Amino acid sequence: MEANEAQELQENAEHGAHESSLRPVAFTMAVLAVLVALATVLGHRTHTEAILDQNKATDTWGEYQAQNIRSYDTDLILNLMKDIDIKNKDDANKNAEDYRKHQANWSEKMTDEFKEAKALETEVKQAEARANRFDLAEALLEIGLVITSVTLLTHSRIYWYLGIVCSIVGIVSAASVLLLK
Repeated sequence: MEANEAQELQENAEHGAHESSLRPVAFTMAVLAVLVALATVLGHRTHTEAILDQNKATDTWGEYQAQNIRSYDTDLILNLMKDIDIKNKDDANKNAEDYRKHQANWSEKMTDEFKEAKALETEVKQAEARANRFDLAEALLEIGLVITSVTLLTHSRIYWYLGIVCSIVGIVSAASVLLLK
């Protein structure tokens, strides 16, 4: 065996030792990539949920306003009927009673729609809070992945540990969604 062949074998052995010592780093990077994808998908779905809830709340507020306008118009008609002289008082009284029934019905519906709209607005705020947590988790996991990848370039495990710490904080952020009401 020549001297340069021995040196090549030694370099290959050292290179193989470095590669095997970096396998856990590569595995960590693969896991982090999956977690980033998961946080991204969950964040997008939660943002979509918030948008859909906001649309429902907007529709409900529109229905509430329409009921409120009808109620107000009916109240004006009833007041007007009191002030004008109507030839057929029986028909006027019957119409006024119908208007009062509508008024009572609309008042009940308006209360229900108001409560529903408020509940939907609360759901929107909750979905936005969950989406923000997922966004933070995604960012922290991506940062952890990048920091971990620096280990492959520098062969210094300190970057691997820093990446793991950053990733754990990201995982905690994603898991904290379960604690939100």
